Amino acid sequence: MTTAARTLPRPATTSPRRRNAAAAAYLVLALIALAYLVPFGWLFLSSVSDDATLGTSVPEHFTLRNFADVLTGDNLHALVNSLVLSLGSALLTLVLAAPAAYPLSRYTHRFGRPILLILLFATGLPITAILVPVYGLFVQLDLLDSIPATVLFLTATGLPMAIWLMKNFMDEVPISLEEAAWVDGASGFRALLRIVLPLMLPGTAVVFTFTFALTWGNFFVPFILLVDPAKQPASVVIFQYFGLHGTASYGLLAAFSVLYSTPVVVLYTVVQRVLGNAFALSGAVKG
Repeated sequence: MTTAARTLPRPATTSPRRRNAAAAAYLVLALIALAYLVPFGWLFLSSVSDDATLGTSVPEHFTLRNFADVLTGDNLHALVNSLVLSLGSALLTLVLAAPAAYPLSRYTHRFGRPILLILLFATGLPITAILVPVYGLFVQLDLLDSIPATVLFLTATGLPMAIWLMKNFMDEVPISLEEAAWVDGASGFRALLRIVLPLMLPGTAVVFTFTFALTWGNFFVPFILLVDPAKQPASVVIFQYFGLHGTASYGLLAAFSVLYSTPVVVLYTVVQRVLGNAFALSGAVKG
């Protein structure tokens, strides 16, 4: 046996400098995680406390009375309104964003980059800058206090970011798969539905979750465009638990906040499992 064959690989060593840098990075991440977990801890403890205050403490007796008080017909109706607005906006955004992103991803033309820059600019445009003229338009067209019209406006505000994301995910799908479908006689739209969209399912799930969460937490748009209290979503109804002059029903507010955040958390968990089990695109081009 030669000397080279008897030589064993040396274990990788980490310098003290790199260990200190890694420890500092983990410390910063732990502090950031703690900053996010503390408000959630207060939210949970206050929701099961009889006399919840701004202070955080473990209640002597846990109770579900706050949840029973907020689970009224009006609050449940507000949660349903939020679900209608969020699901409608997310689904319509996907339907419109996919065909809009397809030519930007698959074809090269001189207007492609300007369009992408316009979309990027639109993603940073504050919604308050356009809500006043939109409100006037809604009044003139008699669309005020209309849930379908509000869904259309929420879809329009979320489309720039959705198209940008869909285009980036669509770039990862090999065009050779579409070319094979074209040879078999499939049209471009059929190839988009049968080849591209199934392969970019994780990206589609990300866009859906992003749009759903963005609409679910939107307060200003439904507050302005939906006047009837029976049509307002939970993001607006939760404001009723903030009393006058800074006073608030902290127990009821915390309980309603837990219920309000549950759908988004459940959706995120489901999508995360889908993304974790998603197959790699590289396996589709083998052979």
